[in-house]
Amino acid sequence: MFDLNSKKALVTGATQGIGLAIAKALGDAGAEVFVNGAHSPEKCRAAADLVRGGIPAHADLEKPDGPEELFEKTGPADILVLNASVQFRRPWHSITDEEWIKQTELNLHSSLRLMQLYYPAMKERGWGRILAVGSVQQIKPHPDMALYAATKAAQFNLVCNLAKQLAPYGITVNNLAPGVIATPRNEDALADPVYREKVLSGIPAGYAGKPEDCAAAALLLCSDGGRYITGSNIYVDGGMHL
Repeated sequence: MFDLNSKKALVTGATQGIGLAIAKALGDAGAEVFVNGAHSPEKCRAAADLVRGGIPAHADLEKPDGPEELFEKTGPADILVLNASVQFRRPWHSITDEEWIKQTELNLHSSLRLMQLYYPAMKERGWGRILAVGSVQQIKPHPDMALYAATKAAQFNLVCNLAKQLAPYGITVNNLAPGVIATPRNEDALADPVYREKVLSGIPAGYAGKPEDCAAAALLLCSDGGRYITGSNIYVDGGMHL
C-alpha cells in the first residue's frame, strides 16, 4: 500500500526541515527521489546523500525560468511535492514590492508552473501524485505574515480546482498544512521563551511538531494508500486550526 518502488519523486525545497523529512520518507518507501534546493549545488548534494535513492536537483524556483530548469534536470516524475516557499515576518503595511514578488513567485506561481510541466506524463501513465505543502495560516493567518498566508490560501484553492480536473486520469492533488513545526526556519523565533510560550499555548496538543510528523502524512498522500483522497487538506498542527 505504501510501496513506492519504481516510482520517481521530486520534492522541492528539500535540503532541510519538512522537505528533507518528506524526501527521506519517500526514499525509504522505495522511490527514486530528486532533492531540490536553491542555495547551492553543494547543499543539494549533501541533502541527497541523506536520502535513500536521493539525487540532487539544484534550481532556484524564485526565478521565472526555475521550474523549466528543474524539469530539464529531472524529466517526468510520478510524484510531485511542492514544498519550497519563502516568508517574510513583518506587518502587512511594511511589505515591500520585492518581498511581494518573491513570495508570490515561489509560493504560488512556481507551484502552478511545476504542475503544468509534470502532469502530462502522469496523465499518460494513468497514475500521479501532486502534494502541495501549505500552512495552518491558510485559515489562521499570522499577523506578521499576511502575504505568506494569502499565497498558501491561494495555493490550496488551486489544489481544489485541479484535483477535480485531474482525478479522472488517476492523479490525486492534495494539500498538507503544517502548524508549528520545529525546523530551521522557526528556530530563532521559538528560541524566544516568551514567544514560544505564547505560540504553544495556542496548540491543543501543547507542543511543536517535528518534520517527521509531516512526512508520515505525505507518504500516505503520495502512495496507493491515499488513492481515494484528492482535493483534501490535511492539517498536521496538533489541533492549532481548531
